[in-house]
Amino acid sequence: MDTPVGAYERYLPWRRTVEIGFWLGFIVLNTLISVIVAQTDVARAGLDIAPWEPAAWEISSSVLWLVLVPAIAAFSRRFPLYWETWRGNLPLHLLATVVVSLVHVGGMVTLRKLFYASRGEVYDFGSWPHELTYEYLKDLRSYASILLTIEAYRLFLRRLQGEVSLLASPDEGLPVEPIDRPERFLVRKLGREFLVQATDIDWLQASGNYVNLHVKGRAYPLRSTIAGIEARVDPRRFARVHRSYIVNLDRLASIEPLETGDARLHLTDGNVLPCSRRYRAALRGRAGVPDGRDAA
Repeated sequence: MDTPVGAYERYLPWRRTVEIGFWLGFIVLNTLISVIVAQTDVARAGLDIAPWEPAAWEISSSVLWLVLVPAIAAFSRRFPLYWETWRGNLPLHLLATVVVSLVHVGGMVTLRKLFYASRGEVYDFGSWPHELTYEYLKDLRSYASILLTIEAYRLFLRRLQGEVSLLASPDEGLPVEPIDRPERFLVRKLGREFLVQATDIDWLQASGNYVNLHVKGRAYPLRSTIAGIEARVDPRRFARVHRSYIVNLDRLASIEPLETGDARLHLTDGNVLPCSRRYRAALRGRAGVPDGRDAA
């Protein structure tokens, strides 16, 4: 079943709430289950451990994971494990597991000591070399699970939004259009495929390891750098205006100069883009649109 038109756009206002709610709910539920299991194991073993202690152990661990999940998400966005990047980025993620584990263990031990002290008790973590190794193996598994969950969610969002790719060369014969200067882009969206004309692109914006192609109010991510896609679009139609933006000159309505030497670009659809001073002079020579300073 195809996704209803505009489903991604309707989801966007709720995105942050859903993401926070998911991780909060997931960690709280996991904590409750872990506390019950730990208390059951303690009771079965007949250990002299108060019921509140397993709860303190699990809650302190969960609090640290709530802090660490956003950091893992940001790190994985900066160093993604795509097919073409995993060899270079995997060692960085392995190093990150060590840092995450040290922060996790150090933080939860500190919280446990504080909580035990508030009850007039003393918390003993045990032998640090042994316990750190044990905790690292658990944290490595947790890091991998969190990372897989984040990447699966991002993949779903890209499918919901529609992910762009360049048209590939045919297996036989010559391509019907230039591959190095594409006239169309292929969009895949939850089982559907359609073409977007390059001339329909209003503007392009760098976003991490992607460049978002803004087309008629929608944004489609293309896995590329802004410099890489700049070299592929028609320079007679598109102009780099900022380290993160490229604009379709046919969509440019006016240039608003700023005192800093930069400018704001007003597009025909009402969007406003930044223009760096290093690009402004060249843009004025090409665009043929009103410049606020000259008009004044």
